[in-house]
Amino acid sequence: MTEKSILIEVSDLNKFYGVREANIETLIKLFPQLKIIVRGDVIKVMGDADKILVFEEKLEALISHFEKYNNICNKDIKQIIASKDNKSDAERDKQVLLYSVSGKPVRAKTKNQRVLVDNSLKNDLIFAIGPAGTGKTYTSIALAVSALKEMRVKRIILSRPAVEAGENLGFLPGDLREKLDPYLQPLYDALLDMIPHKKLEKYIEEKIIQIAPLAFMRGRTLSDSFVILDEAQNATYTQIKMFLTRMGENSKFIVTGDLTQIDLPKKLESGLLSAKKILANINEISFVEFDKSDIIRHKVVTHIIDAYEKFEDTSNKNQ
Repeated sequence: MTEKSILIEVSDLNKFYGVREANIETLIKLFPQLKIIVRGDVIKVMGDADKILVFEEKLEALISHFEKYNNICNKDIKQIIASKDNKSDAERDKQVLLYSVSGKPVRAKTKNQRVLVDNSLKNDLIFAIGPAGTGKTYTSIALAVSALKEMRVKRIILSRPAVEAGENLGFLPGDLREKLDPYLQPLYDALLDMIPHKKLEKYIEEKIIQIAPLAFMRGRTLSDSFVILDEAQNATYTQIKMFLTRMGENSKFIVTGDLTQIDLPKKLESGLLSAKKILANINEISFVEFDKSDIIRHKVVTHIIDAYEKFEDTSNKNQ
């Protein structure tokens, strides 16, 4: 028997559940093969794994209907549950990369996130380039964790250039991990969404998951690994070249970055920018360009990016 806990994220939980939880009662009756328990905003479901997968898909459809119309009734629930799903099991499995610690399915949510997922099936080296908040790193880490869980790779390696510390970390207090944590915390945050804390600590202790600054990649050959270089716009030409040539057998590399947020000294060109020019015509390498339409943070982030772009365009014209 499989058991999953699903976090219900809706704008009005009481309205979604219905008066005296009538909508939930209807849902429970329509899935008699499953044991369903509701505790606040979490639904725990137990039973056959395939039936739970169908339940999750139908529940997601119910939530989408509710968020679109700000209402859902007994009739809507019955119609949505009864609607035929013509997707094959393989197609359903492709949609869900994995399930988060809270039980929520992790999927590609935007057009270019889906392009990233599709390209990861075709090529072993992918560049995901675009503005903040587009899910480049989160989707990449979901792909890595999925590959590890399915035993397609033996380890995950996540890296960032520690530009703020000049890749010279010796003067900072604490052991190596304490020195690095401030620069690598966004990677930990994404992993903690997908892997329970104790299990993640065990993976890190056993070096199944490794999180390290870019400088620590030198001299290594990374085989049977899913490797992600995040914030690659802050890597130099030499560092990017060094990183890309670490690729060993049965490995997948994803390089993410935002070319509008380069923190390198002005005399140094971003290695990500040069790689984009140099490697553009190699068929075995994919470049996925994210844009503002992929932003999945608070809607105000899109407006912030627009405002800064207009300001910078005006400033450049006046120079």
